[in-house]
Amino acid sequence: MVTTKPRTLSRRAIARSRLFGIEAVELEFANGSRRVFERILGNVTDSVLVVPLTAEGSVLLVREYAAGFDRYELGLPKGILEPGEAVLDAANREIQEEVGQAARDLRLLATVTLAPAYIRHRTHLVLARGLYARALPGDEPEPLEVVAWSLGELEGLFAREDFSEARSIAALCLTRRFLAREAAGESPVPPQADGSIPQPA
Repeated sequence: MVTTKPRTLSRRAIARSRLFGIEAVELEFANGSRRVFERILGNVTDSVLVVPLTAEGSVLLVREYAAGFDRYELGLPKGILEPGEAVLDAANREIQEEVGQAARDLRLLATVTLAPAYIRHRTHLVLARGLYARALPGDEPEPLEVVAWSLGELEGLFAREDFSEARSIAALCLTRRFLAREAAGESPVPPQADGSIPQPA
């Protein structure tokens, strides 16, 4: 089992935009092999993706335009952390901005990456319960449509062409597992459930 990380020989910025940077990294592996990897450096700030769960057992989704695929997609509320903002505070702010609800109970389900071989960015998946009406102004270019979907009918949601984001699918599967463990009397609380997150190196 290889445990020695490759040695960084050089780093070179290739491109930069308002949101992303692309960097070429030349690496030397323990066996002497050398490779140049290109990686996307996302915004230094992590993001949150929230599962707002109503007392009736429905998840509040939003339908919004997805520029990457030039179509409207259903997904969970999400956004980046503001400077100095705690994960759970960011999650509560995002659902107020996107679905007009705040939460009394917020739990960190997991922290995930997307294509970590190429993209350096983390998303914290948060379950929000004890919802009550409270709205904050958001930064979306148009009003978002809020869609309530029963947590018991996820297979139908997963089958939809316009529900394709891996982070949303993962968050809902983790929510279902969390609730099942809670109902069985097992501890559903993950590590760092207080929302404290170690910063990336």
